[in-house]
Amino acid sequence: METSPSAEIEEAATKQKSSNGRKYPQSVKYSQYLQLDTLLSAQKMVSSEDDSSKAIHDEHLFIITHQAYELWFKQIIFELDSIRRMFTSAVVDERQTLLIIHRLRRIAVIMKLIVEQFEIMETMTPLDFLEFRGFLEPASGFQSYQFRIFENKFGLKPECRIQYNQQHYRSVFDNIKQRELIDKSSEEPSLLDLVTRWLERTPGLESSDFNFWKKYEISVNRWIEAEFTVPAKEEKDPVLRQIKTASLEKQRETFQSVLEFDKYTELKERGDRRLTHKAFQGALLISLYRDEPRFHQPFQILTRLMDIDSLLTKWRYNHVVMTQRMIGSKLGTGGSSGYQYLRATVSDRYRVFLDLFNLSTYLIPRDYIPPLNNRMKRTLSILHNDVPNEDQQSDDGDDSPTRQQTNGANFYIVQT
Repeated sequence: METSPSAEIEEAATKQKSSNGRKYPQSVKYSQYLQLDTLLSAQKMVSSEDDSSKAIHDEHLFIITHQAYELWFKQIIFELDSIRRMFTSAVVDERQTLLIIHRLRRIAVIMKLIVEQFEIMETMTPLDFLEFRGFLEPASGFQSYQFRIFENKFGLKPECRIQYNQQHYRSVFDNIKQRELIDKSSEEPSLLDLVTRWLERTPGLESSDFNFWKKYEISVNRWIEAEFTVPAKEEKDPVLRQIKTASLEKQRETFQSVLEFDKYTELKERGDRRLTHKAFQGALLISLYRDEPRFHQPFQILTRLMDIDSLLTKWRYNHVVMTQRMIGSKLGTGGSSGYQYLRATVSDRYRVFLDLFNLSTYLIPRDYIPPLNNRMKRTLSILHNDVPNEDQQSDDGDDSPTRQQTNGANFYIVQT
């Protein structure tokens, strides 16, 4: 018996392979692919459990909004894991850095969306919320284990967290699997840990290479001398001289906090710094020389990390404002202090990449930025042949630099 043309076409389609060699599924419908039956039946309104006629309208919005948050948290974690895997590679080459930038931007765009999502929640009035709030106890947004995993994988340290009801944040999770996932996320290297290791390998930090930190210290002292010391000494007016002298001392104190290793370490132990001293040097070097071809992408990575961190702070702030608007100073449904607790999380202690935001404090005018020597120019140049080789021994030292020092595509090396 002959088969019809339509049957042959369908059979050929089911046998067709995609470009990566995998077989296409036979026939997947939209609702089947997205599992819409499961997804759209997951909104169980507690207010209507006993009697559907008593359903409180805005509870449905409350559920949908929070489920949407959880889906976006899942996507953020998915992207974050892929970025962390790339940073754990022995070498992070340029193709990977472009992908890292792309996925960091995706996280930032998602964060922007969920920040704005509070506007939807705010279409519900405090009185509307009060109608079904009693049904929620003891449920609380604090029990979002995905958000805690996101915080851990991004790099929030346990010592930076504020205790929840005088307890460790982990104590609110009764589900064993959720606890295991939270524990795993806190034990693995976070994005902050991996970025720190990556920055420590920034070319130009070693004394045998460009010795950036020594040159930077000299330039800072020259700038302070010209812009603060001399004007303070030459000022005739006693009042203005006192003001300028105080400004001079403040500048010296500010830069000494990073130039002197012991002072920096003290600040880090106190929780005022996140990056190691060497990683901070790498971040500052990238910021000062971001116009160099090989630092374009690293600078974009640092910028995207700050974008995500600032959006996370905005999310926390919007949450605080909405909570105060909805419940005032009432206790949270989970037993916390509610608004008071949330307000305490909108602070620098919850900023993971705080040091990147503070880099601007230590920037100096372009005229004072140390000029690159020829070895460093070759390292940071796309075409190394553009840079002469004649004085390599005079200002660079060793005339046979390693591939890591000269190959810009391969200097993003992470030690694990």
